[in-house]
Amino acid sequence: MKRISLYIAILIAVIATMYSLRRNIRTSTVRDYDAIQAEGLLRVVTEYNQHGFFVVGDTTEGFQYELLRAISTASGLEVHLFLEMSLPESFKGLDEGQYDVIACNIPVTTELREKYLFTDPVVLNRQVLVQRTAEANNATPPVRNQLELAGKTLHIPEDSPAMLRLQNLQHEIGDTIHVVENARYSSEQLIIMVAKGDIDFAVCDHRIASIARKQFPEIDIATDIGFTQLQSWVVRKQSVALHDSINSWFDRMRQTGAFNDIYKRYYNPL
Repeated sequence: MKRISLYIAILIAVIATMYSLRRNIRTSTVRDYDAIQAEGLLRVVTEYNQHGFFVVGDTTEGFQYELLRAISTASGLEVHLFLEMSLPESFKGLDEGQYDVIACNIPVTTELREKYLFTDPVVLNRQVLVQRTAEANNATPPVRNQLELAGKTLHIPEDSPAMLRLQNLQHEIGDTIHVVENARYSSEQLIIMVAKGDIDFAVCDHRIASIARKQFPEIDIATDIGFTQLQSWVVRKQSVALHDSINSWFDRMRQTGAFNDIYKRYYNPL
């Protein structure tokens, strides 16, 4: 009996120690601007695409990449850039302190605002239905009325912000829309699959679809799925000073015209 009591006491001590260590680890991951400035390093995660970071030949480009370069110049901070195509993994890395900022066009939602701080809007965007044109689809006309989506199968990247909109759309039309979350493919890859006839429908950001349409004229992107949304960068809820600093840098860039110049290079041709 004494031995059992001893084992229980040891187990309680171990659990208490693990909890304490876990709590300390969580506390130590909370970095705000003072710690970032002291280290001189800002850790940022973005996507590998034309909106985040991409390489063409020997040239590095990307909307977020160019904004971050401008911020690095303005702040004197070195930007350490990470690439991640999974938004849930980016949020996980932010929560665990691996990243300080998620520099992606993330729709501002009530659910996310409860957990994170959004910067001032970076772009305005909306979700659209990607389908083939009639000419590329055996003369079948594209879907124009959202009621026609009843019973259809729509593909989106895993954990896409479009999921919430599609769930609400099902209630609005009073019928089932089959949504397939694809863990392997990004929006760009799903668009290619639509163009090639591998799938019939995908849902993605209008800006991504507009860029893709230049390369794949057989896709139709004229049917909106949702309203225009604000899209921003995200930092941890505790990183208030960093949040304010980013907004200050954005404001300065807008005043000098640098922000607008970068925006035009990637979005005005749309």
